Order: sequence, then C-alpha cells, then structure tokens
Amino acid sequence: MDTGAMYRAITLAVLNKSESYSEADAALISDEANVEVQYKREQMLVLLNGEDVTDLLRTPWINKHVSKVSSFQAVREKLVDIQRYVARQMIDDGYGVVVDGRDIGTVVFPEAEFKFFMIASPEVRAQRRYDELLAKGKPADYNEILQNVNDRDAFDSGRDIAPLRQAEDALVLDTSMMSFKEQVSQVINTVLERQEQHDV
Repeated sequence: MDTGAMYRAITLAVLNKSESYSEADAALISDEANVEVQYKREQMLVLLNGEDVTDLLRTPWINKHVSKVSSFQAVREKLVDIQRYVARQMIDDGYGVVVDGRDIGTVVFPEAEFKFFMIASPEVRAQRRYDELLAKGKPADYNEILQNVNDRDAFDSGRDIAPLRQAEDALVLDTSMMSFKEQVSQVINTVLERQEQHDV
C-alpha cells in the first residue's frame, strides 16, 4: 500500500479547488473527499470520489504541493485512519500487507513486526523518478525532479506532525546501488532469517 499516493490524491482534490489554499481549506476538502484504494493485476489504484486518479498523481504540479498538504493535521488524521482500516481488512481477509510511506513505522503502524527504513541518494531517487516518467511517455526534467526530492526531504523531516524519521527498531536498507529485484530479495531474506531465529 503506497500511502504517499493517497496524500497525493488529497492534494489533487485541494488543488482542483484552488492553488491558494489554507490549512482550513485543506481540512474541509479532505473531510469531504472520498479516497479509496483498489488492487488490480498487482497494481494499486487510487480512487478520488469514485474516479481513478492514479495516473494524475506523479506530476510536477502535485509534487510541488504534496508535502505542504500532507503536513496538515486533519489530512494526516483522515488518511492514517483509512490506511489502518485498509491494512487491517487485508489482514482479516488472510493476506499480508506491505505498507510504504514516510511515517509508517513511527506513527501508522509502530507495532509492525518488520520495519525497513529504505534510503537512497537524492540523485538516484531523482533518476528513478525521471526514468519512470519517461517510460510512461510523460515529460520530465531531471533537475526539477532532483530539486523537488531535496525540498520534500527537508520539509518532511522538519514538520511538526509525523516527521520523516527512522523508527528505532527499523533496519536501514540503502538501495542506491540495488535493483528493484535486489531490494525485494533483501527484504524477504531478512524476514525469513528473523523468522527462523524466532522459531529456534
């Protein structure tokens, strides 16, 4: 579950009303917005008021505003409630769930059994986003993306509510030189090793 995409959906709802918004405006829009997640062919789709907005969430327009909108308390409270509900529904249905986000191990699921604090250099992350956008046929500017990555990290790390930080019991995984498959393998192997140690 990509929780960042959910914050982007609320940001889209706010910007659709006005780019000159206050915290009170964002709180009201967030309260009225219906954000849902669905899974189709192993892809998470984000619905905003019943409309699939997944392909609209990774634009420079959203990138510019998402950190600010996601720093508002009312927005965070609404989406944390949804995230916990969705994850627990999946668990109740007999599935496991992997949750990705900037406050998952510290705020949303501090009781999670396995926590990974995944890092990579800003340049690597910007290149990955740049390549992803080009692969989807969307325009992209590497320098603009890199600046946004650095700005968001600084803003999210310094915010008062649910700041970006490593949970004390999280394992740090530097993915800068790792492919996606290598990252997945590392996580799975770590989980299996810990489970084996626990069984012993």
